Amino acid sequence: MTSRSHPLRQLAGAIALAIIALVPGCGRSTSQADQAPPSHAPNVPYTLVATVGMVADIARAVAGARAHVVGLLGSGVDPHLYKPTRTDIAALLESDVVLYSGLRLEGRMIDALDRAAQAGRTVHAVTEALDESTLLHPEQFEGHPDPHVWMDPSMWARVVGEIRDVLTEYDPAGATSYAEHAEAFTTELAALDAYAERVLATVPDAQRVLVTAHDAFNYFGRRYNFEVVGIQGISTESEAGVRDIEAIVDLLVQRRIPAVFVESTVSERNINALITGARARGHEVAIGGNLYSDAMGEPGAYEGTYIGMIDHNVTTIARALGGDAPERGMQGKLTP
Repeated sequence: MTSRSHPLRQLAGAIALAIIALVPGCGRSTSQADQAPPSHAPNVPYTLVATVGMVADIARAVAGARAHVVGLLGSGVDPHLYKPTRTDIAALLESDVVLYSGLRLEGRMIDALDRAAQAGRTVHAVTEALDESTLLHPEQFEGHPDPHVWMDPSMWARVVGEIRDVLTEYDPAGATSYAEHAEAFTTELAALDAYAERVLATVPDAQRVLVTAHDAFNYFGRRYNFEVVGIQGISTESEAGVRDIEAIVDLLVQRRIPAVFVESTVSERNINALITGARARGHEVAIGGNLYSDAMGEPGAYEGTYIGMIDHNVTTIARALGGDAPERGMQGKLTP
């Protein structure tokens, strides 16, 4: 399904790309299954379709004016459950390049992605950039990697180089442009990661517990030293049982955790059950804010970009759990 390998048969590639490797001419391995790059220069701008917003946003940054980028899944859409419409399938088949996150995030779109690959489109999972050893494999995910790697900006920065390489292979004439844009965006992600590390470090040790609707923040927790508790499993298809709710209520009460968080793509029902359970035991828990997990904010808003999404999450978490972060975030752009 890709010009290099078949990512639907591989949950993650074997290539580890460090951030410092984002330079022109960085090599990429190939296999016998590789398809040859276009025999002629593609028309510019060509059409690039991306599944989730976190991929589409980077694609726009790297491609610049050389591609028209179309994002399929909008704000508030859960990629775990999303089934492509006829319009989506038509967009995939009419595209030139298709980028998706991978690691089974878009599990119900696999057939549509496969159809696009069989139709001769360049179809690629951007998480092939990540070394298997860097991926988390929680027990509840039955041996498969946690797909929410964008929650760690230092990991997601490696995806920038992967997208740069895919576009360079498809459109060699744009190599210099792609390399320059990728380097600039990687610099922005490094600044985002530094901001997150700084403000999250101000959260008191006893309150460094992030309770959310589902397990989308494990990479965030590992990167910034937070204990992460998701009511549901990694996929939003899982259901939280009564015992799970009771165990988390115990945690909230015993640790005196001041806030829990809802997510833009997940029902608030279980979070409300936690608040009610803690109150019944004499501990008031607030909703610390609405976090972006599997989708970004509204198009056109700062939170509708990858950087804005993470800035919002980091700032919201730090402030709600007793840390010190500016109300308007890293760049003063967050919606009040």
